[in-house]
Amino acid sequence: MSHVLVVDDEESICWGLKRLLSESGHDVSVAASAEEALETVARRTPDLVVLDVRLPGMDGLTAMQRLRDLAGPIPIVVITAFGNLDVAVTAMRNGAFDYLAKPFDLEQAAIVIDRALAHRAPARSSEQSEPGATHAELLGTSPAMQEVFKRIALVSPTDASVLITGESGTGKELVARAVHRHSSRADRPFVPIHLASLSPSLVESELFGHVRGAYTGAEGERQGMLELADGATVFFDEAGDIPPSVQVKLLRVLEQHELVPVGSAEPRATSFRVIAATNRPLNDSGEKPALRRDLYYRLAAFEIALPPLRERVEDIPLLAEHFLRLAHRGSASAPRLSEAALAELCRRPWPGNVRQLRHAVEHGMLLARGGEIGVEHLPPASELEPTGGAGDRLAVAVRAWTQQRLAQGSSHGRLYQALLSQVEPSLFETVLSRTSGNRAAAADTLGIHRATLRKKLAGAGEEDA
Repeated sequence: MSHVLVVDDEESICWGLKRLLSESGHDVSVAASAEEALETVARRTPDLVVLDVRLPGMDGLTAMQRLRDLAGPIPIVVITAFGNLDVAVTAMRNGAFDYLAKPFDLEQAAIVIDRALAHRAPARSSEQSEPGATHAELLGTSPAMQEVFKRIALVSPTDASVLITGESGTGKELVARAVHRHSSRADRPFVPIHLASLSPSLVESELFGHVRGAYTGAEGERQGMLELADGATVFFDEAGDIPPSVQVKLLRVLEQHELVPVGSAEPRATSFRVIAATNRPLNDSGEKPALRRDLYYRLAAFEIALPPLRERVEDIPLLAEHFLRLAHRGSASAPRLSEAALAELCRRPWPGNVRQLRHAVEHGMLLARGGEIGVEHLPPASELEPTGGAGDRLAVAVRAWTQQRLAQGSSHGRLYQALLSQVEPSLFETVLSRTSGNRAAAADTLGIHRATLRKKLAGAGEEDA
């Protein structure tokens, strides 16, 4: 049996976790503030602390070191309703075992707590440092983005190679810069290398450098990007564009920490962290040559998958308001989006992801000329569809509708029925049209009883009347 201390000022959180852990045989103490938690730890050392970040008085991040001063290197699971990248990074740097963003379900919490109790090893420690400002566009409160923030926090302090995957426009370079900014190399340069922009005939010289006379026109020696990046972070944008002729040499650099300039036989030492990004699979067998398997595994030591915008619709209002402030240079008089315009932004599929959303917001601001941005000010919806076609469009529409109703505070206690009232009439009308009005056949197609269909149709008629 383990002693677990839960520190949270929300009684419901404390009650739920205490019940969950007690049923698993653990001894649970609760505290409503960091100060109360410190008093509890001074009397009895817990085996694990579940700690909220936003607390009255001393905040959770500040309390972490104080708790360890009293209890030693115990595992700490951080929970917060205000999760962002800086919170995740700071918590992990301060030695948090894991990070949970509210709202979380108890099954998820149980898995994390069980892992922490099984671990029982000294948590990572480091001196507390001021977290860098969250990058202007790397925002999101959705569970998908909270997972991205957590993975950035986990990998940043290490020197592991990182592969960032995601569709175009999701912000892969922003994630790469965030990893660099929170790493031990933050005081060294971030070196982005866009391979597609390099001349195919000179790409090896650009990367590895060359000596005098290496080829026609090489009148002097030149250091390559990878030698100049010694001690820094190198970001390969679209790693799938690495030419096959370069892949073997790059693998040697990553494994041996040395490179050989074009035309030379003498290796030169260089050591850098590599972060790569791609918007397509790198280890497939498509028409375009994929990466060598050994290079792929070297680049993909740790992966961060960025979700497309259509899978985190709840972040669209936050991003849209942020882009408005950026476009208006942060002025307090920045134009605002009408409710209809915001609902329209949440409805669209955004095949171009965050980049496309930003352009749409800026387009609307220019046309509105300082006034409220309406639907008429937004650019025409793209004809492109998200992968999966009609099914994905329906999912996007349902998420947008739900987000709008929740934001309006309407349909409280009857949200499900309100959705059915929106969806069922079109569903029934389409099926009845296909069955030429035969209700028995329509009910069979729908998989419901004929009496149920008749009742629902009668109810719809009454509401329409």
